[in-house]
Amino acid sequence: MFEPSATPRVFALAPGVDFPAALVAGLRARMEGQPPEAMARAELIVNTTRMARRIRQIFDEGPATLLPRIRLLGNVADPIALAHLPPPISPLRRRLELTKFVSQLLENQPELASRTALFDLSDSLAALMDEMQDEGVAPDKISSLDVSDESGHWKRAQDFFNIVQRYFGETEEAPDSVAFRRFALEQRLKDWETQPPQHPVILAGSTGSRGMTNRLMQAVARLPQGALVLPGFDFDTPETVWDGLTDALSGEDHPQFRFARLMRELELRPGDIAHWTEQAAPSPGRNRLISLALRPAPVTDQWRDEGPGLPDLTEATTELTLVEAPTQRDEATAIALRLRQAAEDGVTAALITPDRMLTRQVTAALDRWGILPDDSAGTPLQLTPPGRFLRHVSTLFQQDLTAEALLTLLKHPLTHSGHARGEHLRATRELELHIRRKSWPYPQPEQLRAWGVAAKQEAWAEWVAACFCHPPQHGTRPLADWIEDHLSRAESIAAGPQGMDSELWKEAAGRKTRAVIDDLRDEAGFGTDLDARDYADLFGAVLSGHELRDRDAPHPRILIWGTLEARVMGADLLILGGLNEGSWPELPGADPWLNRRMRHRAGLLVPERRIGLAAHDFQQAVAAPQVWLTRALKSDDAETVPSRWLNRLMNLMNGLPDRNGPQALKDMRARGGHWLALARALEKPVPCAPAPRPSPAPPLAARPRTLSVTEIKHLIRDPFHIYAKRVLRLAPLNPLQRAPDALLRGTLIHRVLEEFVKESVSDPAQLSVEALLRKTDAIIGDPQIVPYPTTRHLWRARLAKIALWFTETERARQAVATPAHYEIMGHGEIPQLGFTLRGKADRIDIDARGGAHLYDYKTGAAPSPKEQRYFDKQLLLEAAMVERGAFRELQPRHTERAVFVSVAASPKEVPAPLDEMPAAQVWAEFETLMTRWAEPERGYTARAALLKEKDVSEYDHLARFGEWDVIHEAQREVLE
Repeated sequence: MFEPSATPRVFALAPGVDFPAALVAGLRARMEGQPPEAMARAELIVNTTRMARRIRQIFDEGPATLLPRIRLLGNVADPIALAHLPPPISPLRRRLELTKFVSQLLENQPELASRTALFDLSDSLAALMDEMQDEGVAPDKISSLDVSDESGHWKRAQDFFNIVQRYFGETEEAPDSVAFRRFALEQRLKDWETQPPQHPVILAGSTGSRGMTNRLMQAVARLPQGALVLPGFDFDTPETVWDGLTDALSGEDHPQFRFARLMRELELRPGDIAHWTEQAAPSPGRNRLISLALRPAPVTDQWRDEGPGLPDLTEATTELTLVEAPTQRDEATAIALRLRQAAEDGVTAALITPDRMLTRQVTAALDRWGILPDDSAGTPLQLTPPGRFLRHVSTLFQQDLTAEALLTLLKHPLTHSGHARGEHLRATRELELHIRRKSWPYPQPEQLRAWGVAAKQEAWAEWVAACFCHPPQHGTRPLADWIEDHLSRAESIAAGPQGMDSELWKEAAGRKTRAVIDDLRDEAGFGTDLDARDYADLFGAVLSGHELRDRDAPHPRILIWGTLEARVMGADLLILGGLNEGSWPELPGADPWLNRRMRHRAGLLVPERRIGLAAHDFQQAVAAPQVWLTRALKSDDAETVPSRWLNRLMNLMNGLPDRNGPQALKDMRARGGHWLALARALEKPVPCAPAPRPSPAPPLAARPRTLSVTEIKHLIRDPFHIYAKRVLRLAPLNPLQRAPDALLRGTLIHRVLEEFVKESVSDPAQLSVEALLRKTDAIIGDPQIVPYPTTRHLWRARLAKIALWFTETERARQAVATPAHYEIMGHGEIPQLGFTLRGKADRIDIDARGGAHLYDYKTGAAPSPKEQRYFDKQLLLEAAMVERGAFRELQPRHTERAVFVSVAASPKEVPAPLDEMPAAQVWAEFETLMTRWAEPERGYTARAALLKEKDVSEYDHLARFGEWDVIHEAQREVLE
């Protein structure tokens, strides 16, 4: 196939060339005239499964031929030689072993790191160990580094390095997958030295960025019929630039650095790299522009020397579009619109970006047109329905069952999926409403069973109590025990009360999840003892290492790729998205073990390597036939910085007016602006007139015939509140996890004061600060009543602050009258209107002359006498009801006084202005008020007379407040 050569044989393809198609074309051309079996003898080594699949597809398109032997880089070893190597262990086992050793180290030396960093440290150590195996770096080489200026950190790191020491050199430990591949490759290279293969061996598509891959590439290039085919080789780079790409610390972020190093190791010059085919790049002029823009920083002065020699840039960038969107949402919408157009035109389009948030936003935007892109990353397994379900179940072991955790699982589509799913959802809805009404932050089994009896759901409630109401498990347990309990509980929840087969493991996501869990179960013996929280973290981390892909559901022509897939090409349109610093290229992650200089001296990869690989992927992708470059000008309300490569490109073009650079850049932005305008038009809301200020007037038959004294304030200040609550019968849904709000505090303080006063009447010795504080501790200090430790402390302190004032004023109150009635209900009627006023008095005392003293406790500020006169008429109405005999148990029917007892931070008594408004006058005015509300034309106006403009009504959203203001005239609507 190849002519004999004294030098290593290296070919390349320029950026922008469809690499798999050109590779196959060159292979066919070299096999022309040879017998059919010659192709079958050829061995083709590629770097990704996607590349191998695309090559097979191209061969399948014809003409008919035998296929070469296509292998992946990780599978080049001789099968016979592999039989003599110890079998590798799974990466999961190695990870569990490292977790075990790190856990033991942290237990013995807790000052090294926090326990919460257990899995992060284990993963980081595993990644470092894999890199050391791949690069052939022994632990001794790292130990011998000069770290005189890093002594404190280095001593701590050495304790962790001692853990991985056992896996290197002559060891009884079985090799992991990376070490096994290295052993297999070394054996293959030894075999090639003694018996080099005589058939063609072609390694294509790799840059040689990893140690083992680089060694294999050198060996293949020196084989008698071996050859390398490099992707995205920049033939426009001058030799002086190639010669400067020598230092990894300063040059590895350049896209061609790995090729420069490979040429040095093979003793080749750039001119020795031959074209694999004669196929030209889609836009040679654009390739020259990108090559010049990406020159290393020390030689960017070449822009001035070589820039004037570039071709006309308007022609070179004709198929280049620049989208600079105001926000990430606008960027995603514009991309989705272009992908939708591609789908309609039958064009293959691919979005290439490392920004997973952007891909999710684009996927969501495409969903409005029923387009599901083919995402090469798939769906992370922990985000699939079985993954989410099992992670929710794992949290049940950590703490007492909360209402939120219970309903989250009860509503999951896999819960109770064995049978009668509809009945389960109905019972779940009823239980949720009951929990919200009763405010159960921590549902108890006896509560659930009692509800089941009342709701005639005994069997279902028993199943809920049995599956969910387990006490938290404290302490550590073996990993295998956690897995068994976890699966048993999950399967019981998924099956339902009848224990029938569920949907948990049936779909593709369930089968994949079960396979991962089976692997974890098989390797559990190599793990360490964990507590409930550590187990849940480990389980979630194991699931996150896998993904699920459905090859049938996505659109065949709309693709989402990672940056590595840019080498596969095959798309008519490439959209390079998220071109901002920190996104593309991604910032190097923090290394807890070695800084960049230490890595370089040890022979490990420096952080700039990933930037250089991303730069190479960018250079290949931007040279495609039709390309979009997109970025968002703002991210989370912060200005963004363009990607360094895009920034260089724009700066170079702006500096070349003689080559029409500024005009070309303007044209690129104009093409992007067209799609941004379409995105804005798509997102533009439909004009809608604001809602008027409502004042509905329902028929008299629908109006309330009874109200409580506390609701009269709403009738005066915000009539729409009464309309929504009493006419429409709408009530705000209580929060699921009810916060310790003012309503709960008021209810409990009322209870404390009522019981305290009752006991002080029967035993005057109990009228003391100490007795009040004991009562406070008994009620508010009870965790079953107030399950919030901080709130209990604050509320008890609040009562303790006013305890002395309350006991002193209580003595004065009891000296005037004796407490006789508590929480007594009264009904005052207006017969001519058929209306009844209901009122519950907190407390009524009777004095020696038979006069009634009304008291109402307020945990907040009490209304002033002026507010009581015009708006907050609660006590005045209760006084009038007393005199009208509304409280039938109260004799005689006379009101001496009515007082608000405010137990706020500044406690005080605020009397009702009975001297200004006698009870008879109050009732007469009330009858007049209710007569007016009996008029058919009277509307329930929203926010008619609220005390403050900022006051919030529970029904503001129904009244569409915000579309109108209190200065607007109310629009009465007579309802039938």
